[in-house]
Amino acid sequence: MRLLEEKILSDGRAINEDILRVDTFINHQVDPLLMSRCAREFAVHFKGKGITKIVTIESSGIAPALLTSLEMNVPMVILKKQPSKVLNDDLYQTMVASFTKGTNYELTLSKEVISENDHVLIIDDFLANGEAVTGAVRLLRMAHATVAGIGILIEKAFQPGREKLEDAGFEVYSLARIGSMSKDQISFI
Repeated sequence: MRLLEEKILSDGRAINEDILRVDTFINHQVDPLLMSRCAREFAVHFKGKGITKIVTIESSGIAPALLTSLEMNVPMVILKKQPSKVLNDDLYQTMVASFTKGTNYELTLSKEVISENDHVLIIDDFLANGEAVTGAVRLLRMAHATVAGIGILIEKAFQPGREKLEDAGFEVYSLARIGSMSKDQISFI
């Protein structure tokens, strides 16, 4: 998506060959018009796939996921990274390795919000090694839901995430695919 690529080039910042800062328009401050356009792109691409729910992982995927759920007129479900005092039973849980933070966290899904009848579109901000999305898939499989597709704002195509997900049989649709990065340099596929 050209608009997202232009925003990455103008306002994003490659710290090194692995880290891209997009905190002024995606994951700290959110550009609502850009997220709305991204959501429309996801909705058009996944139209006709029988999507019943949009799922994202807190927190940076919430804006594009919420707007995509609005475009598609289906509920959005947020997978929680932190334990909850309210959601403490009837949960699906799995461990996920965070590429960005270099730590592991427990991802949680309430059994009340997903069922075997759901056809889910996963929306996330970044795809690198595919660990976060793979964790989401594990939770959805525990609920016997179907993963109908995966929508990604920014894919680091030089990392193995897409291949891992496609090898597992999932459709991955990324709005911006970065072919390489170095300090203050970004090139797209």
